[in-house]
Amino acid sequence: MQQRRKPPPAAAPAPAKAAAPRRTPGPLSFAGLLLSLLAVATFLYVNDHKLHHAADLDFPISAAARSPDLRLLQEAAHHKVNSIVASRTTKSSPTTPPDVPNPQSDRHHTPISISSSPWVSISLPNTTTTSNLNLKEEAESEECDLYKGRWVYDAEGKEAPLYRESECGFLTEQVTCMRNGRRDDSYQRWRWQPEGCDLPRFEAAAMLERLRNKRMMFVGDSLNRNQWESMVCLLQSAIPYGQKTLTKFVNNGSLNVFRAHEYNATVEFYWAPFLVQSNSDDPQVHSVRDRVIAWRSIAKHAANWKGVHYLVFNTYIWWLNSLDIKVLKRRGAPFGSSGGWSSRYALIDRAMAYREVLKTWAKWVDRRLHPTKTTVFFMAMSPNHITPEAWGGSAGAVKCAMETQPIVNRTWGLDIGTDWRLHGVARGVLRSMRRVPVRFVDITALSELRKDAHTSVHTLRQGKLLTREQQADPRTYADCIHWCLPGLPDTWNHFLYAHIVAHAG
Repeated sequence: MQQRRKPPPAAAPAPAKAAAPRRTPGPLSFAGLLLSLLAVATFLYVNDHKLHHAADLDFPISAAARSPDLRLLQEAAHHKVNSIVASRTTKSSPTTPPDVPNPQSDRHHTPISISSSPWVSISLPNTTTTSNLNLKEEAESEECDLYKGRWVYDAEGKEAPLYRESECGFLTEQVTCMRNGRRDDSYQRWRWQPEGCDLPRFEAAAMLERLRNKRMMFVGDSLNRNQWESMVCLLQSAIPYGQKTLTKFVNNGSLNVFRAHEYNATVEFYWAPFLVQSNSDDPQVHSVRDRVIAWRSIAKHAANWKGVHYLVFNTYIWWLNSLDIKVLKRRGAPFGSSGGWSSRYALIDRAMAYREVLKTWAKWVDRRLHPTKTTVFFMAMSPNHITPEAWGGSAGAVKCAMETQPIVNRTWGLDIGTDWRLHGVARGVLRSMRRVPVRFVDITALSELRKDAHTSVHTLRQGKLLTREQQADPRTYADCIHWCLPGLPDTWNHFLYAHIVAHAG
């Protein structure tokens, strides 16, 4: 075949004829091609940057982006949820959760999957597969996400519960639901089964060996105190009588200390509901509705965290009192003084204030802790169960009262009012930490399924057990925030155990 001859490089193109109906365009010049490629690359980079920017939750926070308030949910969420339920029933009626398995009729474990619908994958972020996360991961994290799995009912009680309520004398009346009148113990018999792997069996003696000559401290609000009580009960069974003590209200009441004398180990709880200084820092008198924080003031609390080998932080429930948080304008402004509040604080959107508080906390962790001498955990949010309509509750259901099973058989997305923005803010702040790795214990989505595990009406109110009359009024008195023990917080501590044992050395 005869080759087409190329024109000389310097030759000018022949002029086109005016009458020619068609004109074949010449090839793009090298400069034009380069400019085109550059424009395409710039477009792709900008869009990719926007996606990553959104993934980090660096969003502009406005009134339109604010999440629902827990107090408003308790009082008015029925209007929203009823409209959602009405729209669902036009398509299909929700499936009623099955009864708790009978050990006599079914001796096998009955799984309840957390990944049975595409909605769950949205509400359960993966904490181990994002390559650029600066979180210290499990040795097996490339193969298994501990927080993605299902709840399995252990009818025979071989693996759940991990201890008996009657065997742990360190439990407070707030969480001893069976002793306080609850008739079923099914909430104790659900164990968490990750997909593709197993949680290591919890061995109290092995955990105590890891804690030998060390301090472990839970820092945060009453949900972290709930988890601390769980850890104490998980460990105390392996300690002989007379070799364990519990000292409460140390350091002006902010600190509770459980001591395993033979191991020279302590498991402690420190009250700091916002992590930074606030007018809710009194551990015994802190029911303050008009809450104010100093989002740059952390030194007073942090002085108590030095020298601790395992630190477990949380902060969430105290943020839900209002959509906006009151933040002191000046450092060192005294809490509790009367008058002039409006001139001394600013109203800041909840998510923005939460981010700034965690940035203050993260800066302290990065600067003050040794990356190999202290292991740091941050607990994701513990959810509430206020509106049974959100999970297809039966007619007449009130909050979490009388619930005996986890949420199952969902054919729609689960929205119980959790502020998932704060979950994203926490992950974003942890991702930005450079010196000290922090493990994010992602309990939120799996805990959202456990509407059955709250203390409900089997608890205290203002330091006193609820009377029968009060128990008969769950709309007023049911506690759908805290959890019975044994119960769900034992699973949270099982995750801590898996991390600590996997990185022993």
